[in-house]
Amino acid sequence: MGKTKDVRDAVEAELAFDPLVDATGITAKNLNGDVALNGTVPSYPQYLEAAAAAQRIVGVKSVYNHLEVVLPPGDYRDDALLTTAANNALTLNVSVPDGLEATARDGNLTLTGTVTYGAQRAAAELAVGGLTGVRNIRDYIEIGYDADPIDVNVLVQDALGRWALIPDDSDVTVDTKGNTVTLSGHVRTWAEHDAAVDAAWMASGVYDVNDDLTITG
Repeated sequence: MGKTKDVRDAVEAELAFDPLVDATGITAKNLNGDVALNGTVPSYPQYLEAAAAAQRIVGVKSVYNHLEVVLPPGDYRDDALLTTAANNALTLNVSVPDGLEATARDGNLTLTGTVTYGAQRAAAELAVGGLTGVRNIRDYIEIGYDADPIDVNVLVQDALGRWALIPDDSDVTVDTKGNTVTLSGHVRTWAEHDAAVDAAWMASGVYDVNDDLTITG
């Protein structure tokens, strides 16, 4: 499935197959494994799921998600109503720490505040991403935990060694400068890629993850 047309056709077939995506407004382009998604979807969860569906295809090395969320008329929420709904969702989610705040403008949610772990920031996005009326999320949540960079490096390396998706002979390397982790090397699939990135974000003290991994397909 190395040919441009084959990969594009497979991506479009997967989008049509995925019951969580309305693919009628989506087109895919492929250039040597770099896939671009263009068009529209009716909700933010479908925007995310479309990219995830494309990543499942053998031969896809990167996905550029240019989809626009165009809400059906009945799904629009005014700024005040969506802001209230988003803040309630953050408050009611046990995985989201106190002190985070959401504000809405024309369906675009902005998240602010401070958390201890990257996983908590991801939980905040997940808590509000499925709300009716959300078109996009801008995440400005900061990570405010200070840790020894050497310890961060060890934590991530140990996690990669435990995760079944990362083979023992993997050449994935972890480089920590300050509290920023850079991942480099080669992985075979997007599942391996996501496992490595998730492991990096789960370590306490990680403020940012630079993803320099190459997906071989």
